[in-house]
Amino acid sequence: MSAGVEDIKMEALSLSEGIRESPVCIIVLGMAGSGKTTFTRSLIQHAQEKFNPYVVNLDPACREVPYAAHVDIRDTVNYREVMKQYHLGPNGGIVTALNMFTTKMSQFAELVRRAGERGHKWCVIDTPGQIEVFTWSASGNIITEGLATLFPTVVVYVMDVVRSACPTTFMSNMLYACSILYKTRLPFLVALNKIDLQDCSFVLDWMTDFETFQEALEQEQSFVSNLTRTMSLTLDTFYESLSTCGVSAMTGVGFAQLLKKILDCVTEYERDYKPIYEKMRQERLADQAAGPKSAHNVEDAGVAVNLGLGIQDPPANSGSSVFLMAPGLVPHSAENYKGEDIEEDPKVTMEDQDFHSFVLNHLSAQRSKRDKLQLEQSET
Repeated sequence: MSAGVEDIKMEALSLSEGIRESPVCIIVLGMAGSGKTTFTRSLIQHAQEKFNPYVVNLDPACREVPYAAHVDIRDTVNYREVMKQYHLGPNGGIVTALNMFTTKMSQFAELVRRAGERGHKWCVIDTPGQIEVFTWSASGNIITEGLATLFPTVVVYVMDVVRSACPTTFMSNMLYACSILYKTRLPFLVALNKIDLQDCSFVLDWMTDFETFQEALEQEQSFVSNLTRTMSLTLDTFYESLSTCGVSAMTGVGFAQLLKKILDCVTEYERDYKPIYEKMRQERLADQAAGPKSAHNVEDAGVAVNLGLGIQDPPANSGSSVFLMAPGLVPHSAENYKGEDIEEDPKVTMEDQDFHSFVLNHLSAQRSKRDKLQLEQSET
């Protein structure tokens, strides 16, 4: 009988062993609609022969993905149940689902380690479009630092070239990219996606030539454009060391160059970032050796307030738990599991009907108003 993930003993994955050479973890980030999932599929296809990628999906809300995932967060956390039990909206549900996933970070890291031993040289990780997971949520820090302390890790930021043709949207993308770069402290590569629809040369011009970007901003007269003009001066230093590559996730154009850029980022990790994470690893080992810290100063920090519902205490009747499944580590009882059919949410159906009724009523009112106006004009 195969061993379940809950039976994994973490002695095999020890901080004292240091950072392993393989697999290289590639975390794919980007704003919603930038094409991350399609980009991930193309990256897997182009890297399959040489790097045999180990694939991870961390988007709990997607219906399906166009690639075979070795680890899927949808097998770990029930996204709809999270929303229902904790009374959350879609974005809050995704962030909370990632927080729950990180409670199994040690088991996930062990799966990645075993994948490296089986010959997977890369581990490609697809993420949700809710980019706040990696800008301010704790789960983003846990995932990036947890992996970077054990494996070479690279961040690929997917940017939609078509939508970034607007200077203010471009600046918004760059601010997100800048915040992620300095928060993750990892090699950073910007993939300029959808070059089959629009050439990415204008993006490179805006990054390297301040005057060209200012000329593009002159066509927009708004408070946002004034703010963008000021921020562009601040990001000049950020652009100098930023690595970019134009790609098309649909056609596969540019992925040969992208693979070379990723290898350059791995070299950068070994040269510049590995010493930083080695230092962090030594500090964690020292903390473990020192044992748990005393809680004599708890009263000085304040008294905890019970909000009525906590992640660590899910409702007793939830019937769901957090777990991981992966090839070779699935219990026999789960091997033939095909997943439950997604039930139609009556609330969503009602909202669709209400919206449809609103549209019909609005069109009817507009038609009546137009007829009345035409009647008044004909009488005069």
